[in-house]
Amino acid sequence: MGDCGAPGDVNSNVLVARSTGDAQLDKAVWQWLSWDKNQKTKEQIESLLQNGKHKELRDRLCCRLTFGTAGLRSAMGAGFCYINDLTVIQSTQGIYKYLERNFSDFKQRGFVVGYDTRGQVTSNCSSKKLAKLTAAVLLAKDVLVYFFSTYVPTPFVPYAVQQLGAVAGVMITASHNRKEDNGYKVYWENGAQITSPHDKEIIKCIEECVEPWNGSWNENLVDTSPLRQDPLKRICDSYMEDLTKICYHRQLNMQTSLKFVHTSFHGVGHDYVQLAFKAFGFQPPIPVPEQKDPDPDFSTVKCPNPEEGESVLELSLRLAEKEDARVVVATDPDADRLAVAEQQENGSWKVFTGNELAALFGWWMFSCWKENCSQDADVGNVYMLATTVSSKILRAIALKEGFQFEETLPGFKWIGSRVKNLLDNGKEVLFAFEESIGFMCGTSVLDKDGVSAAVVIAEMATYLQGQSLTLAQKLVDIYETYGYHISKTSYFLCYDPATIKRIFERLRNFDGPQSYPQCCGIYNILHVRDITTGYDSSQRSKKSVLPVSKSSQMITFTFQNGCVATLRTSGTEPKIKYYAEMCALPGHSDRSVLEEELQKLIEALIENFLEPAKNGLTWRSA
Repeated sequence: MGDCGAPGDVNSNVLVARSTGDAQLDKAVWQWLSWDKNQKTKEQIESLLQNGKHKELRDRLCCRLTFGTAGLRSAMGAGFCYINDLTVIQSTQGIYKYLERNFSDFKQRGFVVGYDTRGQVTSNCSSKKLAKLTAAVLLAKDVLVYFFSTYVPTPFVPYAVQQLGAVAGVMITASHNRKEDNGYKVYWENGAQITSPHDKEIIKCIEECVEPWNGSWNENLVDTSPLRQDPLKRICDSYMEDLTKICYHRQLNMQTSLKFVHTSFHGVGHDYVQLAFKAFGFQPPIPVPEQKDPDPDFSTVKCPNPEEGESVLELSLRLAEKEDARVVVATDPDADRLAVAEQQENGSWKVFTGNELAALFGWWMFSCWKENCSQDADVGNVYMLATTVSSKILRAIALKEGFQFEETLPGFKWIGSRVKNLLDNGKEVLFAFEESIGFMCGTSVLDKDGVSAAVVIAEMATYLQGQSLTLAQKLVDIYETYGYHISKTSYFLCYDPATIKRIFERLRNFDGPQSYPQCCGIYNILHVRDITTGYDSSQRSKKSVLPVSKSSQMITFTFQNGCVATLRTSGTEPKIKYYAEMCALPGHSDRSVLEEELQKLIEALIENFLEPAKNGLTWRSA
């Protein structure tokens, strides 16, 4: 969002006593102090100004939020590049302006607003308050607003947008990020997260109207305006009813002796997962009492991300052992992602990776489709999707079974838009996923959904128990049938954007200007694809088939030994992520050999391409 502040005269009287000596910064400071009505965040800027902290003022006020893979996301606090009352008002004013241009019936069709349970006392900032301000901006402009009366899972917002025929929706959430963060996730009328060009056009509109309008600060409008409707009961009932479309073994579910433990990670998931299990005929899962209720401090975990594995699932696993429950399902704080752990025969726990769960979901959703489809159903009309950094296991299943498989750029916003496009063209989409434990079972919600995924995995485990199989045993069976896909994903923390840029620019000019590496240690590279620049050496035109994404770094290397490895920056956190996978054909599967080869290649990738010691990178487990 451009530079400091926005057009407008600087009131010199305000700054006479405390000018920073930088006209651009003075203007931004004046704007903040003139516009911000949140006493806590206003005081944060005043304090920095009084203490001469000009660098921090510049960092906070001279850059603005931009749309990443999950909308706007940043730390809560004062400043134009933070999430706070003022930046949320500005963002909503920009969205109002953009939607008014695009939809003549915007005010009648309305807008959906949902929120999670995050908050920060020091900034007097909470998801609910930010949601109320989002609604206020629109209600003050006579827009019908569907404002949920309590916190909801993120998937409820895209679901509501479609069900209610709204033009768009916003979910206030930072999902599984650290407790200091919050975010602003925007959904279009198709029920998918916004992609380009909408995001760029909205940013332009935000820049055109940064000064709060009359009424924008009136958060009480959600309680008094006749244009505010509460969609909670209607959407919750409809969602649970739609969920039964992907329930195939209700009788088994009702009779099973299998017990499940669920943790909602101090977030929104508890009530909704309980209802989902009921919709499938299950007894309710056993909740982890310490993590059942919302807690913005996430006080029992070092980070609220179930993807971190056993270390953050400790309370769930101990409760499961005590209750003799073999399967643990964990939804992240906004319940759009799912982690799963299963107790093995030796008493240890297997925490499945996102790619392993996708193999199980892919097998399951296709098997259920096959058993229930009509005789004249065309398998060639059936689709599954994955992001390009995720496992290729669905491609292997598709090749053998005859359905279609497609890849998208990282981020569920790309999957959601593509799925809608396929559905509009008469195709049937069974399943889509991203490796960071994001799953879409069925197409009621065009986004990842941890609530539906939790209950589908429970039904799968119940069915497999009837076959005397565990989830882990079935996973091996899938790999034996379709070929082993051994993958490893991890990340390094890097808080310096210049270092990140230098690492990727070095790879683009490895053996000279505009020349990518031809090997990595002893491993020869067959092809290079650079999504940032649009280059792909495997294509005759040398141009990438996937859309170019200049705002983020992402390079994929295909090695001669069959390994595919990707280095990319996170769209939501200060991370350089790496993804690597060895894919074997069915019957050519010595797992231990594949694992050893993959591990050696990852070590070479880190040492030669990321150079963590030289670049000051911190590995995730450090």
